[in-house]
Amino acid sequence: MSDIRVVIVDDDFAVAQVNRAFVDARQGFTVVAEAHTGAEALSAIELHRPQLVLLDVYLPDFSGIDVLRRLRAADDDVEVIAVTAARDLETVRRARQLGVRHYLVKPFSGATLGERLDEVRRGIAANLAMPGTTLDQRAVDQVLGSAPARRAVLPKGLSPVSLERVATQLARCETDASAAEIAESLGMSRVSARRYLEHLVTSGAAEVSPRYGTAGRPEHRYRVPNA
Repeated sequence: MSDIRVVIVDDDFAVAQVNRAFVDARQGFTVVAEAHTGAEALSAIELHRPQLVLLDVYLPDFSGIDVLRRLRAADDDVEVIAVTAARDLETVRRARQLGVRHYLVKPFSGATLGERLDEVRRGIAANLAMPGTTLDQRAVDQVLGSAPARRAVLPKGLSPVSLERVATQLARCETDASAAEIAESLGMSRVSARRYLEHLVTSGAAEVSPRYGTAGRPEHRYRVPNA
């Protein structure tokens, strides 16, 4: 199966970059476009015909729920992962009614998003099965997106909230940044910032390279891939 084409929709440019880095680092997925408004989202989806959309609910012109309504009205059944701070019951219900099977409340970890991406990939693969294929329970769960979710575990001492803060701050840097610079901007210790940055590197959401000065050990500089 070829890579799954993904459109990322988020009004925050930095958050969109973080999500893009997470998705691009996942094998089998390729981000084909970013959008930051509802209108941009509809245009990007029409142009690129993605198989998956990472969709924020809070957009400046109209909501992600309205984006979904328009897509479904046009018979577009693209898979959607809601990635949003919206956590009220009505929004969650409407998203579910419009076919959203994966709903991630911000902030979330890269590992959590990775699990949802893997579930989407399995579901798409199952949907490509030949017509008339008899499905077992596991295959039915994959098609319906109802496979039991596994809990994403961060390394001991790390929190999803702080991880999201570090990832967002890194994405806002014009080039790269050191752990000390990230720590100062967020008001955390340099050691803690480095642990979060190294976790982002391990998950593929950041890159690290040494910068050599005139003396002493090289300074590690972190950046979002393709930023």
